[in-house]
Amino acid sequence: MFNNQTLQTLRSLKLTGMADGLEQQLTQPATHDELGFEERLALLVDRESTHRSNNKVNRLMKAAKLKLQAHPEDIDYRHPRGLNKSQFADLLSSQWIHQHHNVLITGPTGCGKTYLGCVLATQACRHGLSVRYFRTSRLLESLSIAHGDGRFSKLIQQLAKTELLVLDDWGLEKMTLSQRNDLLEIMEDRHGLRSTLITSQLPITQWHNAIGDATLADAILDRLLHNSHKLKLKGESMRKIMSEIDEGEHSTC
Repeated sequence: MFNNQTLQTLRSLKLTGMADGLEQQLTQPATHDELGFEERLALLVDRESTHRSNNKVNRLMKAAKLKLQAHPEDIDYRHPRGLNKSQFADLLSSQWIHQHHNVLITGPTGCGKTYLGCVLATQACRHGLSVRYFRTSRLLESLSIAHGDGRFSKLIQQLAKTELLVLDDWGLEKMTLSQRNDLLEIMEDRHGLRSTLITSQLPITQWHNAIGDATLADAILDRLLHNSHKLKLKGESMRKIMSEIDEGEHSTC
């Protein structure tokens, strides 16, 4: 009876991890009976800490709205695409986000830019950092709509607070004057305070022309390129290679 009341109280206080831990101790007495009070309490506190940490990561991942489920442990470093394992391992620490640096990933279609961007974004969530993913064209479209319905200031503020902003497929379409101004405002808010990750088929040398206006392009790129880590990928499309492997396996069946 006493134990049931304790469990109910823990759950009412939203100490779910501790409640689950206590329930486990009660149902597995042989495992825990020889432990002292301090040891059993430490196990409960650790269980609560882990539970809260996992919940936070799940919330951050849901809010990030990443295009792909991508995990560091699944990266293929064998594919000859110019991915430096040591450099990427450093980025997986998320220290670059704490230092308010940017990451710029360029390369041809299918070489894994979006996947690697989502890996770094996933890792940021695991480290307790807020993330938002956008295809660049859709973000610019959303900002344009927000101008019309009065949500622009709110959306800009949300973006400014996000610790890592991921902009996928940068430079596929030439920007309008309004889009260039919106992008400059975003980069101005983030410069030296937050981090931005960009993936693009275009080499960085072509970004200036893709933005379209020399003065605004200079201002935007100055903020992006400052303190940035550059990953320049190359090689054949990984999607094409995997498709050929699958076809080869089916043909031998």
